[in-house]
Amino acid sequence: MILEQYPPSIFLLTLIILIFTNFCVTYSQDSPSIYDILKLNGLPMGLFPKGVTNYSLDDNGRFQVHLDKACNTKFEDELHYDQSISGNLSFGRINEVSGISAKDLFLWFLVKEIWVDVPSSGLIYFDVGVVSKQFSLSSFETPRACVASSVPKILSRKLGRDEPKHQELSRAIL
Repeated sequence: MILEQYPPSIFLLTLIILIFTNFCVTYSQDSPSIYDILKLNGLPMGLFPKGVTNYSLDDNGRFQVHLDKACNTKFEDELHYDQSISGNLSFGRINEVSGISAKDLFLWFLVKEIWVDVPSSGLIYFDVGVVSKQFSLSSFETPRACVASSVPKILSRKLGRDEPKHQELSRAIL
């Protein structure tokens, strides 16, 4: 028999490793995705693009989302996502947003807050400081593909930065 060839300690260690590995795989498969977290908090899953590599969320609602690369996606307007996005999540609202910018006409504006006031209204709002812009909630039902953006990289190189800084981008465009 195969078990007689190995000492009991090796067999026991192997058994423990297999049980622990199975537990870890099961746990990671059962943990909710950031898209599930958004949905549970009354927000559409498509607020973040496809390609979220990982995220963290603390008990106070503070989160950080990581993408493979900074990218843009098109809804009614164009949105830019930095490689790292953070904010404070509460039901129907994300405030203290960092890492998302919205393009309006030819200018990029930092998104400061996102909220769904009344879900039945079918509207979602993006606050960029000066004004808030409303979009159709249905536009954000599913995560969209996100394409690497060449414009912020070019402007960030001119500004001597590695990552796009949209406050400087607005000044550079003006």
